[in-house]
Amino acid sequence: MSSLVSIVLPIFGMIGLGFLAVKAGLVSAKAGEGLADYVFALAVPALIFRMLSESSAPLDSSPWGYWLSYFIAVAVVWVLAMIFARRVFDRDTREAVIHGFSSAQSNTVFLGIPLILRAYGEAGAVPLFLLLAIHLPIMMAVASILIETTGSPGQSGGVKRFARTLVTHPILLALIAGVAAKLLGVRTPDYLKPLLDSLANSASPVALISMGIGLALYGFRSDPKAAWTVAAFKLVLHPLLVYLLGTYVFRLEPVFTGVAVLFAALPSGINGYLLAMRYKTAEAFASNTIAISTAASVVTVAAWLWILGVG
Repeated sequence: MSSLVSIVLPIFGMIGLGFLAVKAGLVSAKAGEGLADYVFALAVPALIFRMLSESSAPLDSSPWGYWLSYFIAVAVVWVLAMIFARRVFDRDTREAVIHGFSSAQSNTVFLGIPLILRAYGEAGAVPLFLLLAIHLPIMMAVASILIETTGSPGQSGGVKRFARTLVTHPILLALIAGVAAKLLGVRTPDYLKPLLDSLANSASPVALISMGIGLALYGFRSDPKAAWTVAAFKLVLHPLLVYLLGTYVFRLEPVFTGVAVLFAALPSGINGYLLAMRYKTAEAFASNTIAISTAASVVTVAAWLWILGVG
């Protein structure tokens, strides 16, 4: 438990810096939008490209049962959260996408890597990477396409937006470029490596500062009922479904089931807030969900570690 707290506290520290900077008048609340755009368009694509192009794992690994255990659960909680958003909380379709994304997308970089490697050691590295390598690209691409093809209320031309998204979306372009570089054995030139590393390394801190600025703008209590509902989907239902699928349907090795369950049990990631800021929809909800699910995960992740017999 203490190790988990030591991981969570620095995250809240970065968020707190952004929050206090606005409250102290050091930065404008509008700065959060610019920072979110930077992370979405430059820093996260650089991180994805580096992750895929420099990975040591072979791209021909195909643990389909493992991936299906995780992503079937993703699909279930995503759809369920969107239904709740539309029918229970009376949100429009774009907001519903943010609800679904927040219920299914995990805080993999900030919490997932140190937590899972601490729990399973080197044995957890391979299953961790097999999810990490495809989780962010798939989740961000699907969410962005859903939002952009939906459009704003009253807009039409979904097919054109879909085509434009495919050829211009920074996340998709980074995914394609990273896979191509890996398959072709192309390495980032030494003179460009510092630039790529600087962009990729800035993704986490800048995103957290941006979220802190958003919290100062929207507060912690703007949308508590919806945020708590999605947090419950994320922290309880998502890992439960993965556990049942991995254990009883696909009968995975215990370490693979455990890594997938912990991966699913992580709180909502910062990318839900970045998407909300990018598309100017459900910002308060996304901010509240990340804060609530991260705080609650101190208890729920400890419970899942106990259920899995780890630690």
